[in-house]
Amino acid sequence: MAQILDPLPLEISSNIICCYVNATSQIQVARITNIRNWYFERVVFPGQRLVFEALPEGLLEIHTGMMASSILSDTIPCYRLQLEALDGLGEGKSNASPDRAISESTSHSSSSSAKVLASVD
Repeated sequence: MAQILDPLPLEISSNIICCYVNATSQIQVARITNIRNWYFERVVFPGQRLVFEALPEGLLEIHTGMMASSILSDTIPCYRLQLEALDGLGEGKSNASPDRAISESTSHSSSSSAKVLASVD
């Protein structure tokens, strides 16, 4: 997957494909700041699915807010957002079944109703 605006550093080869869904009624900002020499930030609208490349050790911060304020409402390890490769289309495996990933992600966050998908529609 190409991320033209902010590609992962070239020396990194263990990247994974991740998916996050904004299941709230508010605009959110998804941000990864803990990877050296890389910064990732995207606006995620209500109901939008964000698919992105990251490192397994990355931490996706979810910021939710109104007009001029923003609150860090959740931090999700990227390995928990990893998509499962379909048979014949890739080598990767998901760390959890789709049902388990969704139930874990909804219980993981007490302050937001964000959901994590572990498969592609």
